[in-house]
Formats: sequence, C-alpha cells, structure tokens
Amino acid sequence: MKFPDRETVERVRAEYPAGTRVILEEMSDPQTPPAGTYGTVLAVDDTASLIMRWDNGSGLNVVYGVDRVR
Repeated sequence: MKFPDRETVERVRAEYPAGTRVILEEMSDPQTPPAGTYGTVLAVDDTASLIMRWDNGSGLNVVYGVDRVR
C-alpha cells in the first residue's frame, strides 16, 4: 500500500474535519456497515483514513483510496 503524501493528508483533513457527517457508499471489509449507513468523522489519521463512529455502532475506519463515502 502506498501512503499518501503530506499535502494529500492535509487536504483530506480540511475536507473532513471532526464532526463531519458522511454516508457510506462502498467499503471492502467483511465487517462493513451496510451501504447507506451514516456516520460522523472523529479525525483523519496520518494515512488520510477517516476515523469513524457509524450510527449503527461500528467504529470501522474509511481507508483512503479504497473505501468511498460522500
């Protein structure tokens, strides 16, 4: 896996500040919440992944460049 550069991480942090509400479009993990699940961004880590709290109680993170939210 290639990690994003610092500029990309900062762009993602600006686009998804803590408290941003998102809806899951696609995630490739067997523990994935159903598509259409809403969640709240808690933070963005140094790999540009979104640290999440999903409304269904899941805490599965959104992996940058792999999973999709809007």
